[in-house]
Amino acid sequence: MELGTAVAGAWSSGISVYAVAAILGIGGRLDWVDSPDFVQRPWVIAVALLLLAVELVVDKISYLDSAWDSVHTFIRPVAGALLLDASDASAGTVLLVGSGATLALLAHGAKSSTRLLVNVSPEPASNVLVSLAEDGLVAVLMTLALTAPEVALVLTVVLATLSAIVVILVVRTGRRVLARRRRSRDTRDT
Repeated sequence: MELGTAVAGAWSSGISVYAVAAILGIGGRLDWVDSPDFVQRPWVIAVALLLLAVELVVDKISYLDSAWDSVHTFIRPVAGALLLDASDASAGTVLLVGSGATLALLAHGAKSSTRLLVNVSPEPASNVLVSLAEDGLVAVLMTLALTAPEVALVLTVVLATLSAIVVILVVRTGRRVLARRRRSRDTRDT
């Protein structure tokens, strides 16, 4: 698998591992892309499509999407690691596995932390809109990964950088909010 396709797939796995598996599996079986054999197996494609259908529904429901993301905190980085390790890159396995897992974890961290913020919104439409935007982003990036891997590689580097920034900002904001709550509670207790 070309490096750009693998990198885009690894990062996209952090948002929708089942969409990536289905796209690469079907694309590989139709000879659109040189994807890993393990995603081209008919049963893997069927399971990926079934879980993608579940994810497309669950991902639109506030708080249920965060529970889904919590479970996938362990699944998405493994998928990213496997995809990047299956690339044509000449780097060592440890570097590829670590990079793939990191890319998926960055995307997953940005997705899940953003969703936590959106879930506290009082109206339900924002959750659906954010979910549709995520689905669209994965579709566009994976389309580029199949048709223009070099472009997908550059775009993925930009998206990974943005993901890291989002995660850092959300963590810092969370720490500030918790510190304020502690100070407020300490003030009330005295």
